[in-house]
Amino acid sequence: MPQRLTLAVSQSHTLPTTSATLSALSSTAHKAARQGVHLLLFPEAYLGGYPRTCNFGAAVGSRSEQGREQFLQYFHNAVDLGDTPKGAGDDWVERKLGVAKGAEYRGDGTREELEKVARETGVFLVVGMVERAGGSLYCSVVYVCPRDGCVGKRRKVMPNYMPLLRYSLYSQNVNLYLAPTADARDTWLPLMRTIACEGRAYVLSANQCVRRKHLPSWIGGSQSKGKSKQEQPPTDNTAVAPHQTAEKREVDDETRDMSNPPGQLSMPKTPPIALKAPPGVPNPSPLHISNIPPDDRTAASPLKQRKGRRRSSNLTPISDNHFLALPGEPSAADHPESQQQVTEPQAPSTDDGEDEDEFVSRGGSCIIGPTGGVIAGPLWEVEEGGLLIARDVDFEDCERGRLDLDVAGSYSRNDAFELKVAGLDLDPPP
Repeated sequence: MPQRLTLAVSQSHTLPTTSATLSALSSTAHKAARQGVHLLLFPEAYLGGYPRTCNFGAAVGSRSEQGREQFLQYFHNAVDLGDTPKGAGDDWVERKLGVAKGAEYRGDGTREELEKVARETGVFLVVGMVERAGGSLYCSVVYVCPRDGCVGKRRKVMPNYMPLLRYSLYSQNVNLYLAPTADARDTWLPLMRTIACEGRAYVLSANQCVRRKHLPSWIGGSQSKGKSKQEQPPTDNTAVAPHQTAEKREVDDETRDMSNPPGQLSMPKTPPIALKAPPGVPNPSPLHISNIPPDDRTAASPLKQRKGRRRSSNLTPISDNHFLALPGEPSAADHPESQQQVTEPQAPSTDDGEDEDEFVSRGGSCIIGPTGGVIAGPLWEVEEGGLLIARDVDFEDCERGRLDLDVAGSYSRNDAFELKVAGLDLDPPP
């Protein structure tokens, strides 16, 4: 295996049909191949669709008919890879399972389509999906090799980021940790950095970024609500982290300047935003969002906070790349001398008052290096064409990192502690 690879994360969202989503996946894989990518990670439940905002009509002690109908649509949108409910393991990988009389293959053809894309592009694909097997659904991820086709599949078991589970992976000397997710909270990035730092591994995390109006149609209970975008060319929002020396690419947190991490996506230029300071504080000059550190872009966005969003702040520039965040605009009750009213444009909303342009998932995809430094991302509120690329990744950096931290080896205190996992050999593979 080469010691240097080019890795990529696709921040994509599910389209109205499986065929449309597979077509978009193919386009993204071909785009990545043109940029020399060896491995490409897609988000959790990318195929089939993540049931974000759904409650399936469930309350303690009851289920509604509407909720059951919603689940039926969710069930029908899941993909069938031809595996058994229990999971046939190597027999599924090696195609040893029986095929129905007259059928060319098991399942609905999704496996065959993914293998075709990997074969055409030469890119190793890691794809999250909602898998249907028998009468059950599983949150799965499949590994597709350009040469060998599907070489493995994992069905998610909760909780999946518990410390002991992570430790079992560290014990096997994992140097590439793949984390497709549906978690768009700000706390996700610190967790990914912790995993990378603990395991001395590269961590790739991919999440969907989607507005309410682009959720699958069955989520809103209307088959006409979702609108297909597969015929529209995807926006190119590619962020590339070029190769750097190990010393410059990965630095300890004490010395790393995280205000502009390598591979940070350059946001398109936007009109200046006039920021108003509270009484007694000088008003700052107009700023561009592209000049604001990533963590403060949400606060300065002209799209004011909506349900589930952060409270707005006023930003006063202190020096280059440093800003003073002040509390949101005071109310007239707090400052009677300030009686101005701000009128904001009204975004389109649904009949029940929900904002159709609201991000129900803001994304947050990222690539982290083996000492916990951010190589690319996090990518926030980029819904179309988001692609993070880390070029010429040197996996020997994982071994260099063991100089000062080896949680599964010299730091493990194996003289006093021992972890056993049923059915899993924790020794590193030969």
